[in-house]
Amino acid sequence: MDFDFSEEQNAFREEVEKFIEENRHPEVMDVFRENMTQINDTPRRQAFMRKVAEKGWLGITWPEEYGGQNGEGVYEYLLNEALAGVGAPQIGKGVGIIGKTLIRHGSEKLKQEFLPKILKAEVEFAVGYSEPQAGSDAASMQLEAIREGDGWRLNGQKMWTTSAHFADWYWVGARTKKEDKHGGITLFLIPMDHPGLEVQGLPTIGDEITNAVYFNDVWVSDEYRVGELNKGFGYISEALDLERFTMFMYSPIRQRIELLCDHVREETCDGEPVKDDPLVRSKIAQTVTQGEVARLLGLKFVAAASKGGKPPTNEASMYKLYATELSKRVANLSMDIGGPGTQLRKHTEDAPMRGRAESTYRYTVIDTVGGGGSEIQKNIIARRKLGLPKNF
Repeated sequence: MDFDFSEEQNAFREEVEKFIEENRHPEVMDVFRENMTQINDTPRRQAFMRKVAEKGWLGITWPEEYGGQNGEGVYEYLLNEALAGVGAPQIGKGVGIIGKTLIRHGSEKLKQEFLPKILKAEVEFAVGYSEPQAGSDAASMQLEAIREGDGWRLNGQKMWTTSAHFADWYWVGARTKKEDKHGGITLFLIPMDHPGLEVQGLPTIGDEITNAVYFNDVWVSDEYRVGELNKGFGYISEALDLERFTMFMYSPIRQRIELLCDHVREETCDGEPVKDDPLVRSKIAQTVTQGEVARLLGLKFVAAASKGGKPPTNEASMYKLYATELSKRVANLSMDIGGPGTQLRKHTEDAPMRGRAESTYRYTVIDTVGGGGSEIQKNIIARRKLGLPKNF
């Protein structure tokens, strides 16, 4: 594959960078939030995303019949990389998980109701898969949906729903057939202001809020069932492949590697330049090389996704596993090389690397769990890429 961008693609990237500079604002762009910058959790950030929508950039890869441009995925990639690099909100759940799943499997009613709002950035979604007893193994979910009249009655609990405290709609999986683990899950769309939903905030190690969500006799019309009955796990699996790539862009990792390299060039230890230490030089060389591997794995996913059809599972898992584990290694190395001062909180004036080492050390723990933990990605790669037996 060709790893160079075309003249048109570079022109688009420059256009995005110009747009970012024209709309730069500290309340909208904060690199210290790492991968959590992608969520539109404040009115100012939501207003910024509406400006992105006005540029026509939210439906780049959607079919033209649904308001999209039927464009190549590389443009979506370039847009997200540029936004992630400045800590701005990114196109994610609405355009990818919800929008693309509705286009492939949703009813005409759901398409007409939600797709135009997604393209205009007028609606925010929360995604509910995980439960107290079903983390990375989404097929183990037990939130119960029982048929009642022309709808469904839901009772149970979801965990780790990051956007539930500000979202408009809940994209949620529920069990509609108890005796079939993978073939008994159905997807629904539920308004977050439903009186039967209770949202309880859970602070995280990364200074962010995730949520537990309780379902108390939540009734939803069958019109808001997504796709076929009991086929939800297949839809979730498709969407997770998109999530594993779009949630963890490479540009923040590259930025932190560059920040670490700048620190090594400038600092001294016991009067000697840190850059002359052979162990430090070896570690830096390894990290820069691994950074390039992560970048190319990302481009490999983009190339595979551009062929059409379902999102490429193997490429998504390989990128997600490698990039998030690398991100954690960069954070650890930054703390080791930076010394005790890296324990100072972000925005501390005298902290090495502007205090980013400490914040990323905490955030990168979350990265290896979101979208399916590292062990789950290894299992997927082992079975689907290497052909190993399930219980190997």
